Formats: sequence, structure tokens, C-alpha cells
Amino acid sequence: MTEKVLVTPAELSEMLASPTTVVIDTRNPEAYAAGHVPGAVNIHEIFTYLATSTPEGVKEMSEKFAAAFGAAGLSGEETAVIYEQSMNTGFGQSCRGYVLLTYLGYPKVKILHGGYAAWTAAGLPSTTDVPTPTPKTFAVDPEAASILVDLESMKAAVADQSKVKLDTRDVDEWIGESSSPYGKDFCPRKGRIPGAVWIEWYRMMKPSAAGPMFKSSAEILAECASVGITPDTPVVLYCFKGARASNTLVALKEAGIKDVSLYFGSWNEWSRDPSLPIEEGAPYAAPSLMAAE
Repeated sequence: MTEKVLVTPAELSEMLASPTTVVIDTRNPEAYAAGHVPGAVNIHEIFTYLATSTPEGVKEMSEKFAAAFGAAGLSGEETAVIYEQSMNTGFGQSCRGYVLLTYLGYPKVKILHGGYAAWTAAGLPSTTDVPTPTPKTFAVDPEAASILVDLESMKAAVADQSKVKLDTRDVDEWIGESSSPYGKDFCPRKGRIPGAVWIEWYRMMKPSAAGPMFKSSAEILAECASVGITPDTPVVLYCFKGARASNTLVALKEAGIKDVSLYFGSWNEWSRDPSLPIEEGAPYAAPSLMAAE
């Protein structure tokens, strides 16, 4: 990334003095109603929306979120700052918002590092007041869409051994015990996209006094090296619906990995097409028996 995406609570507090800052809360409406960053607009569908990467699905998603972000007051001139409760409790939903805005070509997007938990831990004010933003529109830039990979491109990536397919799901999904965070049998199949390697998304973060925060660039690169990823390795990420993988995408880009994209349809889409191959069972080879001496 040419400039940093993560902002601290103190930095956001200073930014709130500017009318060109639009804050977006991705939490559920109940959490938002109980208290939020002053001036924040609630768009929970950033998290809940289940996308498909067919041409029709991509068109629907683009139109839906361009309208939602415009209604929040974004015209392209403002800086959008997105947050969730904390970096490990919202399944990466603030980062999913970053990916959606980046996909649409929005030029100024930030993430509150540490989320609302870090904001309150810093002793900064909250409110229950609900703003009424002036609806605006912004131009969608098709050239920015390369941050997301559609189904056909994911099929090509599976066949391309030079690209690392990085699964960021929770361990029970990776080992094929569960199909999703929504329930073990939410999807018709359990398993992995063929050839994928695995770094559970939690591993990109570590504890702090204000809650989980991303690790340093050196630490993230060390995690990536464990599965053969270097700063020059092309990486395609996936999870269940693109939220947790968005969290990892931000971490990898902040750490300096140059070619990172996201299969937004993820396991929710791939597993529902029985014609697509999957790997099932334990994600390791059975140990060979030692020859008798």
C-alpha cells in the first residue's frame, strides 16, 4: 500500500473535526444503538451480505454498496473510516468494508485499528445520537475491481501453482469438521479448495491493552513464510464469505506483500457447486509406516 490504512483512535479523534470524515460502524444495529463513535453511520450489511461472483452477483453487489456508501455521505471527496467492535470479534467486517470500498474504486478508505473497543479504551467519547447524512454519489472505478477474484479467476488460480491459495478460516472449517461459522452443515460440503495452504486469520493479530491488534510487518511476514509466501508471491485469499480473508488481506498489504487479491465468493460459493473439486478429510498426508528393521 502506498499509504497506511490503519488509523489509531487518537488519529480518528482528530479527523472527526473535519467535515470530510465519514465514519462507518459495521456492527449490528443493537450494538450501534447502545453507543458508537460520534457521527458514525451504521451499515451492518457490510458484514451480513452474502455475495456470489457471477456477473449478475457482482453487478448486484456493486450497485447495492455504491448506493449504501453514497447514502452514508460519501462522494469521493470524503475519507471513509470503518470500524467494528474489535479486530477479532467481528470476523473482519471492518476490513470487509475496506475491501468493498476499494473494489468500487473509492479513493480514501481507512480502518480504525482496534475498533470500537480501542476507541473506548482510549477514553474517547461515545454517543447514541444517530446522524442524518446528506446522500451523495461517487463514481465507481472498474479498474479497481482487481482486488476481488471471481469464480472463473479462482478456478484459474487453482490450476496455477505459482499462485498461493491462502485459506484463512477457523481450524474446524480447514480440517473439514464444519462448513461455515453459521453451523457445521450450513453449506452442502465441508473441506478446502484444492491446493490451498492455511493460516488461521487470528494469527495476524496479537493481544494489547486495548484489545487485539495486527502484528508488526516483520511478524506477519514470518507467519507468511511458514506457508511459502514472500513479499513477491501472488496470493489469493479466501474464507467463508470474504470477511476474515479481508482482515488478512489488510494485514498482508500493510506488511508489504505486493500481489494480494480476494476470492469474495469464498467457500460459501465454491462449496455449493458440486462440479467444483474440493479436498476433504484431514489436510495432511497419512504417515507412512516405518519399515521393519
